[in-house]
Amino acid sequence: MGNWIVNHGLDTFILVVWMGINIFLFVHFYLFYDLGPQFFYTRQLLGSALAWARAPAAVLNFNCMLILLPVCRNLLSLIRGSFVCCGRTMRKQLDKNLSFHKLVAYMIALMTAVHTVAHLLNVEWFINSRHGRYGFLAGNLSALEDDEDDHETFLNPVQSDSTTPTIFAFTTIAGLTGVVITLALILIITSSMEVIRRSYFEVFWYTHHLFIVFFAGLVFHGYGRIVRSQVTTDPPHNTTFCKDQPENWGKIPECPIPQFAGGFPQTWMWVIGPMVIYLCERLLRFVRYLQTVRYKKIVMHPSKVLELQLLKSGFKMDVGQYVFLNCPEISELEWHPFTMTSAPEEDFFTVHIRSAGDWTDRLIKMRRHVLVLSSPSECWGMGVDGPFGTASEDVFDYEVSMLVGAGIGVTPFASILKSIWYKFKDSNPKLRTRKIYFYWLCRETHAFEWFADLLQVLEKEMEERGMRDFLIYKLYLTGWDHTHAAQVMVNFDKDTDVITGLKQKTHYGRPNWDKEFEQVRHENPSSVVGTFLCGPPALATDLERRCVKYSDVDPRKTKFYFNKENF
Repeated sequence: MGNWIVNHGLDTFILVVWMGINIFLFVHFYLFYDLGPQFFYTRQLLGSALAWARAPAAVLNFNCMLILLPVCRNLLSLIRGSFVCCGRTMRKQLDKNLSFHKLVAYMIALMTAVHTVAHLLNVEWFINSRHGRYGFLAGNLSALEDDEDDHETFLNPVQSDSTTPTIFAFTTIAGLTGVVITLALILIITSSMEVIRRSYFEVFWYTHHLFIVFFAGLVFHGYGRIVRSQVTTDPPHNTTFCKDQPENWGKIPECPIPQFAGGFPQTWMWVIGPMVIYLCERLLRFVRYLQTVRYKKIVMHPSKVLELQLLKSGFKMDVGQYVFLNCPEISELEWHPFTMTSAPEEDFFTVHIRSAGDWTDRLIKMRRHVLVLSSPSECWGMGVDGPFGTASEDVFDYEVSMLVGAGIGVTPFASILKSIWYKFKDSNPKLRTRKIYFYWLCRETHAFEWFADLLQVLEKEMEERGMRDFLIYKLYLTGWDHTHAAQVMVNFDKDTDVITGLKQKTHYGRPNWDKEFEQVRHENPSSVVGTFLCGPPALATDLERRCVKYSDVDPRKTKFYFNKENF
């Protein structure tokens, strides 16, 4: 339990607080509409469906307020950079922004479903009450019209006997905006499924921008005011006395005709702040898009990996950060995230792009064409937004760091290792980290080639400085054939690896993580170890469990903190 608290205590606390607020809002507004005397006559028409419609609406307001904040990347970067209010533990929570964004989206979907079903029942009961199917009291309430001054004092929004649910849905503000909101939400959620997002990213990207339609409809939805409550009259209407004698309403002083009014729309008050913040976010992105980006170098590596070295005035970065790239020749609206592989000490920034979909395939094809026909300076335009912070920024805040990359997931660690080389070259006294364990898992041999040169330089640098133990790296090849196995056997006795040319030999298969964590704990007693991953969710789950398993509650012993890259 102690180990679990070390790694999951704060995020669990935040989750409990969020869920507690949702439960409180639901229960509070359910009881308010189910027991409130001002809704007594409304409940005669709608029954418990009134409370079941309004309670989810309150929860929806709260979560629609939250849904935009986790995707305000510049806001998160600003908070992350403020060490006054954002320590290491809090920064870990910022790295889970997309997970929280999805969690809030699930709550919005659930509450929308409940809210929609309840209001479908409400419309049906409004119509049935209008037709007198629910008794004399409900019929009289439905027959109420506006007062003499044409003020809207009616209770039942269905004012015509010919109204059907379909007519009501498409001829009222609440009905029409509700249909639009629901359709937009269905498209957003279905296109966000993992299989669609990975295989048809453009579908995900474009449909996700229906959030503009969603929020516009959300703001105007409440102006329909179909849920109405009783207002005070002079003389007051005594509900307890008058409910059983609607035929005397307006005839005796104790029972004036009851009057009703729709509630003031409140949704805009919940969402206006996040909407303004997000608008500023998009304006800042647009300004960055207009800034000129120049190409310094374009390199095509094996395994369909494209390296772009870019120059941008005033651009400053930190290790492990990422940028969003836009290529107008492919699409003026699509932006894709890529981790930078350059070091902050360099006067340019670099990204390595692997072929992983239509957009990256077209980009690589275009850049290959440029390499053949022209110089990098003549290349087509590129928009850059960022940089933005990630978990890898904190790597130098730990005494010991474990870096785990899978495939192209090595990119943030390329930046870190390059920065280490510069720090040693300049004898930087601020370097706090005293040991780094680096693990790279690849399926094919070609994937190692573009990164092996950097490792060779670091390997030589560490030997010359007598710091061979500072950087311990292990490369794992998870896929090979018989031809490759035979080649390895022939060259087994050589000093350098047959694949990478490094002195450290490549391992075959997957790491034994229990053995690796046990070794790190044994070699670094009483150390705080940061474990950083850029890789698939299954590996993240595995490593996170190991961090919990091998952490010691005793502050004098080794503790592991798990950090994962999220885009």
